[in-house]
Amino acid sequence: MADKEEISAVTSILQSRTLTSAANHGGKHVQLFEKQASSFTKSKYAVAVNSGTAALQAALLALDLKKGDEVLLPSFTFVATANAVYSVGAKPVFVDIKKEDYTIDPADCKRKITKKTRAIIPVHLYGNVADVQQLSEISKQHSIPIIEDAAQSLGSTYKGKHTGTFFEMGCYSMYATKVMTAGEGGFVVTNNRKLRDRLLMIRNHGMMKGHATRIFGLNLRLPEISAAIATIQIKRLSKFLKARKSNATYLSKLISDLKVDLPKSKRCENVNWYLYTIATSKRGKLLKALNEKGIGAAVYYTTPVHKTPFYKSKIGLPVTDWAASSVLSLPIHPKVTKKNLDVIAKIMHEVL
Repeated sequence: MADKEEISAVTSILQSRTLTSAANHGGKHVQLFEKQASSFTKSKYAVAVNSGTAALQAALLALDLKKGDEVLLPSFTFVATANAVYSVGAKPVFVDIKKEDYTIDPADCKRKITKKTRAIIPVHLYGNVADVQQLSEISKQHSIPIIEDAAQSLGSTYKGKHTGTFFEMGCYSMYATKVMTAGEGGFVVTNNRKLRDRLLMIRNHGMMKGHATRIFGLNLRLPEISAAIATIQIKRLSKFLKARKSNATYLSKLISDLKVDLPKSKRCENVNWYLYTIATSKRGKLLKALNEKGIGAAVYYTTPVHKTPFYKSKIGLPVTDWAASSVLSLPIHPKVTKKNLDVIAKIMHEVL
């Protein structure tokens, strides 16, 4: 959703010829965005990187995971969550989800903890907030750090506290389809100074000053152009979220009489409505009807990560399998109009 302001910012950076910075604290726009991001999420520190996947990688590296370490995470998520774990040499251990909000099931999480478990990554899927209270109890009981995958939940809160800020670190994405975008990009938030300092080095080949590598790192830096776009987008984020909530509320009223599982916010939860996801046994028929009318409905995700050709695990995850065959996400982003939603509701009534 680039506007004149974003275009002007990009042009200005091109004219300045300062496209990126290898300084420990990043370029001017990177530093500005980090201040905005920490202010928005009410965290002490934010470290910008070049993707949501990079955010997860950096967070895992900051915990100094080793080969053979296990990380618990849901299979019902985008594959980046598991890939980030695999990329640092650790082993993804797949956990089932809760039917009511598609987030990690704490009970199954408990069952799969072993002596090798070194971290847990709950995913706040579709913007829904994972069960942070039960996860906190598990974390304290077993002394296991938690990295929140908040790629889809920027702006979602529970009891007024932002997702990504409940545990050691929270990872966000600014991919083109997210609630705000930098084209590509991501960031990690934390309240721990030591972790923040490690993250700054990790995103820059483990360097602090000069070329003396202190710890293992990669080039995960966010370019100045992307950072400049992000500084403008985050100022509009509250407006974007308000539009999404308005569309979600309107659509829910239109289709409340249908026999489908509608998304519902839990008590004390305020979701960002990244994806408005329903569940129905007639998904295929409904998806076809909506797409034929030019409605951008889509399925996230048809194949759970543990069933992809790369991971191909035979572990039993019944709720995950149900969700993969039943969920359907309907468009409610800020560019969707009330007339668009009327058409969606009409088609749904005709099919269901």
